Amino acid sequence: QVQLVESGGGLVQPGGSLRLTCAASGNIFSIGVMGWYRRAPGKERELVAAITSGGSTNYADSVKGRFTISRDNAKNTLYLQMNSLKPEDTAVYYCNADVTQTLLRARGNFWGQGTQVTVSS
Repeated sequence: QVQLVESGGGLVQPGGSLRLTCAASGNIFSIGVMGWYRRAPGKERELVAAITSGGSTNYADSVKGRFTISRDNAKNTLYLQMNSLKPEDTAVYYCNADVTQTLLRARGNFWGQGTQVTVSS
């Protein structure tokens, strides 16, 4: 099995910063694309940013220039540096990863439990 655990969420004032971390553990042989998604109250879940194992990145237009996604392949860890936060960034943020497991090289897509980010004065 594979577990993704997010941390780093919280309450921050507009204009502030937060850094989210997602640690992957379990029967991991390799990890492909990793990404951050978010779901705001009353809205659909949306992609925030994604990164390949080689470091290629993709961002939602709404966060370009403010958020930076990165990963440490040796530690199976994903990060999201969020700067210049706005109230509309308030959401539950989820980590997602495409994982090839050690056993039988089975491939699967996994989600974390989510971490709440609230931007408010």
